[in-house]
Amino acid sequence: MMKKIRFLILRRCIQLGILSAFFICNYYTINFFNGNLNSSKIFWIIPMSDPLSIAQIFLSGAISGIAIGSEALIGLFIVLIIYGVFFGRGYCSYVCPMNMITDLANFLRRMFGFNVNKKINITRKSKYAILTLSLFLSFILAVPAFDLISPISMLHRGIIFGMGFGIFGILSVFLFDLFFIKNGFCGYICPLGAIYSLIGKYSIIRVKHNKDNCTKCNKCIIICPEPQVLDLIGKRSGSINKIDCMKCARCIEVCNDNALKYGFFDFKNIRSEK
Repeated sequence: MMKKIRFLILRRCIQLGILSAFFICNYYTINFFNGNLNSSKIFWIIPMSDPLSIAQIFLSGAISGIAIGSEALIGLFIVLIIYGVFFGRGYCSYVCPMNMITDLANFLRRMFGFNVNKKINITRKSKYAILTLSLFLSFILAVPAFDLISPISMLHRGIIFGMGFGIFGILSVFLFDLFFIKNGFCGYICPLGAIYSLIGKYSIIRVKHNKDNCTKCNKCIIICPEPQVLDLIGKRSGSINKIDCMKCARCIEVCNDNALKYGFFDFKNIRSEK
């Protein structure tokens, strides 16, 4: 049983560990974890900067004249290395606290059979359009547009500093995923997921598929929050090279055929990235 949920346990330990570290350090005024998910300093000295926030600040500063500090740029460089080289969109499944909310909604969908079919017609490319719109509005309005309404920031601030009206933004995401579209916020709307998908296009850690072991039970496709990335299941061996893969390992956990496991980017099959 533990083998079947080992990556789920790992994800929750990381997500709750990060939130707990921020909460404890804020409550006791310790600088071990200082800041928030947009801009932080961990282990007292290592800066971390969210790429979307930096992009919005840069574009908004083009009008307002606000400059990005050197420490924030160093933090951006560190994040780009971590996710661009290694983990890609793994940020969404292992770090982002909203993942716990959407996972709960999707668990309830499966348990109660809510709205198996989509209720509204939007494509998964919508999140890239929303990313573009967020950057455009940041430039025009001279403010970080998405950060002002981000339910991710609302959830983080609510847990660390106390929940206010942000609860309605979080509840909206939960209800959207529960009653309208499976993985609706993360898969169709969130610009943060879009930017990490682009950053991690050639990240080396991937999910690997072994066709010879696959019995085509489709359990992986049913459980996957981004099932379109599993187009090679039962057809060919190789790595999941589609940029929308969250590397959450749900597919690995449900596979009884040992046909899926973590591996490395398949450069020979690079065309499947498109």
